Amino acid sequence: MKFSLIYEAQTTDASREGDHRVFKETVEQALLAEQVGFDTIWCVEHTSLTNYAHMSAPETFLAYLAGRTTRIGLGHGVVCLPPAMNHPIKVAERVALLDILSGGRVHFGVGKGGSQQEAGAFGYDLDELQPMIDESMYLVPKMFVQDEIEHDGKYIKIPKRPIHPKPFQDPHPPMYLACTNTDALLRAGQRGMGALVLGFGGPDEVAKKNAVYREAWANRKPEDQVGFRPTQHLAALCPTVVMADGQAARKIGIRGQRYFMESLAYWYTGGERPDPAKWGDDLVQADTGEMVIRSRFASEEVVVNFADPALAMMNPNHAYGTVDDCIGYVGRLQEAGVDEVLFLCQMGTVPHDAQMETIRNIGEHVIPFFNREKARACA
Repeated sequence: MKFSLIYEAQTTDASREGDHRVFKETVEQALLAEQVGFDTIWCVEHTSLTNYAHMSAPETFLAYLAGRTTRIGLGHGVVCLPPAMNHPIKVAERVALLDILSGGRVHFGVGKGGSQQEAGAFGYDLDELQPMIDESMYLVPKMFVQDEIEHDGKYIKIPKRPIHPKPFQDPHPPMYLACTNTDALLRAGQRGMGALVLGFGGPDEVAKKNAVYREAWANRKPEDQVGFRPTQHLAALCPTVVMADGQAARKIGIRGQRYFMESLAYWYTGGERPDPAKWGDDLVQADTGEMVIRSRFASEEVVVNFADPALAMMNPNHAYGTVDDCIGYVGRLQEAGVDEVLFLCQMGTVPHDAQMETIRNIGEHVIPFFNREKARACA
């Protein structure tokens, strides 16, 4: 099992100074992650989603990290493929060059983006994008291996041209698909791609996604393969805050998750813009009387009960707490069939020092625990 971090460049401060700060802190966290043994830094790509995600040019951020690091993987999670946003020629060129400069450390995920806010910025209707994305995802890996490319498709037309450079990895970096619903999971499996899935619904929900993906993979057809490097791999997002003070970690984590969900809902479903200054320590009261955070993203409903500290520790929907809490939760993800855990601790209101403590605790305690378990299993 792999252990990675994923970044949105989410911030409560959308000012120029706030942008400077969030990227400076993200670099500092990524450098620490390499030191303590994480496998990959993944970066999303979003446009025009104020506060929720300021990671609008992940290729630039990852190229900078490539020059500051020597070992850790560099993950596009994902490159959005609407042609006016990222033309397939430019995608192939950027990914190949990043792979060369990093010595073959790139992981290449693709998707369409998740909101009309983003699609509309480039003149598209979100509901009409999928055929364009399909055309592009099949086209890009051909540019990695063919001396010249010529394409006359419905959405993309390219006269005969050479595309340079070619990637460091042969034939190309492993490819993944963003999977926010069952159809996307099926496509990933059928097309021989890795699956990047949400994990807010907890390990039981992840296990269901894993079953769908593995069955689709087992029944895939050669003619449906995207690219030339079949990659069976399921990576699941895992909201995380891990501190010596478990109760403090849970409080920070649930506040961060609330900000994450509400800022997401603002852009995706027209909800209210989150205002942490008005929250205090209050949470949402459900009809049952439980104090919860409740939201929906794509196919997942998220309900986290924080009414009782004891129940909070056992809640299956997060890895907030101590090292032991995190180990227990990650163990459940492993049982669910996850090949890689994408730890998410950069959630709006989560302070930089709490994120650094989380990365250090996972690197110094959680990752070694599972490495020892693996060594014992192989002995």
